[in-house]
Amino acid sequence: MTEPRPDPTRRTHLGMRPGELAGKWYAKYWNPVMAPLPEHIREAIDRGPQAPPLCLELDDVGALEEAGYQDLENGYSLFDDGSMHIATVTRMPRVSPEMVDWWFWWHASETQRYKLWYPRAHLYAQWPGGAGERSAPYRERYIGGTSFVDEYVGHVPGRLAIRFVRPCSMGFSEDRLDPQEATAVCATVGFSDAPLDWGHLVHHVRRVDGGAEMRSRFWMGGGHVSPRGEVSLSGELGKVAEGVRNLGDAQARAMVVHCSQEMNHLAEFLPDIFDEFKRSEHE
Repeated sequence: MTEPRPDPTRRTHLGMRPGELAGKWYAKYWNPVMAPLPEHIREAIDRGPQAPPLCLELDDVGALEEAGYQDLENGYSLFDDGSMHIATVTRMPRVSPEMVDWWFWWHASETQRYKLWYPRAHLYAQWPGGAGERSAPYRERYIGGTSFVDEYVGHVPGRLAIRFVRPCSMGFSEDRLDPQEATAVCATVGFSDAPLDWGHLVHHVRRVDGGAEMRSRFWMGGGHVSPRGEVSLSGELGKVAEGVRNLGDAQARAMVVHCSQEMNHLAEFLPDIFDEFKRSEHE
């Protein structure tokens, strides 16, 4: 099977150009003014890199289903192999896990929807072939698909392929992921213009009083770098791989900021846009 590819002629820009939201029912949710970073995230960045033993290992990610918290919930760590681990908590008033599953299905098929999420960093989105069957539960509509997105992390632009996988493939018990109580968005992160993966992400969302709590985790670089398909890490692809094997402090800090800002901004409008979608059954 040929690997899906993004549109090579895509044009990207930050923000919305005049007329870009014309006729879009969701235009009212565009808000380029973003709130400051939460205090707990600023404190985590000030602490700098944390000891690797405090981090949740990728093989143990299913522990996020348990009550309570991990040793490192906000912050980052750098490892000897050049990889980094990122952890953030986002508190989401009035949000449910089901809303998050809906968002990961709905936003990916149109650039303007993707820009609502993070006006200061998101550039482009494409979902080849369309995202999921509308009759399926929201989580089933994005699992197995690949979202091509262009975005900035800090000052660095990236062209990414985010391939959504089943939560059970990363160690979650799917019978415990009732969309009214909890969900886990799980994906492999790679490049969209090169057959190379270089990380994994999880957003575990659970019900709390007054809404939901998202606990995000990223494992990137170092030993997480691998080719997609039957290709070798030689020549130009080898050079690309070397560029993401050794991720440093600046990139880790930028990733903490990026995740926190985009998820806090999403939490501001997600309950209302989801409610309008459900009431009107918009496309």
